[in-house]
Amino acid sequence: MSRKLFGTDGVRGRANTYPMTAEMALKLGAAAGRYFRRDGGSAHRVVIGKDTRLSGYMLENALTAGLTSTGMNVLLLGPVPTPAVGFLTRSMRADVGVMISASHNPHQDNGIKFFGPDGFKLSDEAEAEIESIVAGEITPAEPEKIGRARRIDDGRGRYQEFVKTTFPAGLTLDGLKVVIDCANGAAYRAAPEVLWELGAEVIPVGVTPNGTNINDRVGSTHTQTAAEAVVAHGAHVGISLDGDADRVMIIDETGHVADGDQIMALLAARWADDGRLKGDTLVATVMSNLGLERFLTGRGLRLERTAVGDRYVVEAMRRGGWNLGGEQSGHIVMTDYATTGDGLIAGLQFLAEMARTGRAASELVQQFTTVPQLLKNVRFSAGARPLEMASVQAIIAANVERIAGTGRLLIRKSGTEPLIRVMAECEDPALLAEVVDDIVVAVQAAAAG
Repeated sequence: MSRKLFGTDGVRGRANTYPMTAEMALKLGAAAGRYFRRDGGSAHRVVIGKDTRLSGYMLENALTAGLTSTGMNVLLLGPVPTPAVGFLTRSMRADVGVMISASHNPHQDNGIKFFGPDGFKLSDEAEAEIESIVAGEITPAEPEKIGRARRIDDGRGRYQEFVKTTFPAGLTLDGLKVVIDCANGAAYRAAPEVLWELGAEVIPVGVTPNGTNINDRVGSTHTQTAAEAVVAHGAHVGISLDGDADRVMIIDETGHVADGDQIMALLAARWADDGRLKGDTLVATVMSNLGLERFLTGRGLRLERTAVGDRYVVEAMRRGGWNLGGEQSGHIVMTDYATTGDGLIAGLQFLAEMARTGRAASELVQQFTTVPQLLKNVRFSAGARPLEMASVQAIIAANVERIAGTGRLLIRKSGTEPLIRVMAECEDPALLAEVVDDIVVAVQAAAAG
C-alpha cells in the first residue's frame, strides 16, 4: 500500500496549504483515532505535543477535534521535544502520540508525526493504512463515547527527570560552562533547566520563541550564532538543537562545529570499550561520511547503512538488535534510553565524556578525518520529476563512472521538502566539485522544464 500524505517523517507542508490545513489535521486525527482505538474498555488515550510555531495552535485544535470525535481522550502537553512525546506515549500508556512540528524547517512549515503505543514512530505500512482511512468514510463515536481533552502540566517535568537519569551516576557538570541553543523551539525550557540542574553554568541561546522565529538564524542548521556565543563567553562547549530537539550539533571551545558523524564515532568507540555497543555495530544512513566507516572498521566495528531518515535507522536497529545509530544531520538514536533521536540526551552523553576524561571538547569532536563531501540542493516545482528525465539519468551515469574507485555519489529526492539532494564524496576536491556541479546543472535544467 503506497503513501501520498506521509513522507520520511510524517506529514509535512506549508501551514494553511494542503496538506497542512486544519481540515486535513482533523481528518488525520479522526483516522488515527479510528486506527489506534483498542477494542473494549474506555481508556483510549492520546498525547499531543508541539513545538513553538504559530500554526501549532491551529493544528493542535484540529487534531484534538478529530481524535475526540472517534472516542479518544486527548492529553495536551504543550511545547515539548519530539523525543518527549515518544517517551510520554509509552510512559503514560497512551494508544498513540502525536508531535506537531516541522523540525528544522522555517516557521511557515509544519508537520504531524505519529508514535505508536510502544513510543516508536509508525511503520510505512501503518501510515499507509491511516491514509486509506483518511480517504474513506470515518465512522465517528456515539455521542456518549466522544472523547475529552485536557492540558497536563507535568509532561515536560516528567521528561526532564527521565533525561537526567541518562547522565552517568557519580558525574556532574560542575565547572563546565555550556552554551545551549534551543532554536527558539520545543526545548527552550527543558534543555537549559536540565543542564543547570546537573551542575553546569548555562548560557542560553534561542530561548525566546514568538511563534515565527523558530530555527531563524539559530539551532543545529544555523550554528554560527551558538558558535559565536561559545567564543564570546569563553564557554567550554556548545550544544545546538533543532526546532523539535531531536537533532544536535556539538560546538567545541574554539567555535568548531561537529556533526552527527563525529558524535556517533565518539559514542561508538566509548560504548565498544565499555562492552555496551550491541553487535559491535553502529547504524547510520547513506549520507554518513566514508571517514566514519573507515574509523569504525579500523576498530573492528561495523557500520550498517540505511535509507535517509531516522525512522529507517530505528527500524534497522530494532531488526538487528543494535542500540546506537543516527544521522550526519544530528539525529542520535540510543535505544537504551529513547525510541527516537534525542538531541538533549546525546548532548549529555558528550558532556559526560568531557566530565569523565577531563578532556577539552576540541579533543573529543575530531574522532576521524572526513573524506571531502559536497551536498547541493535543487528546488523543483510541484509536479516536476527531474530525476526521471533521460538527460539527467545520462549525466548521473557518466559521473558515477568518473568518481568510481575514489568516492561515491548519492542523488535523492528529499522526503520533507521539494528538493533534489545531490551529494558526493571524493578524495579529489576538484573532481568532487565538477561532478556535483555537472549533475546540479542537469537537474536544474530538467526542473525548469
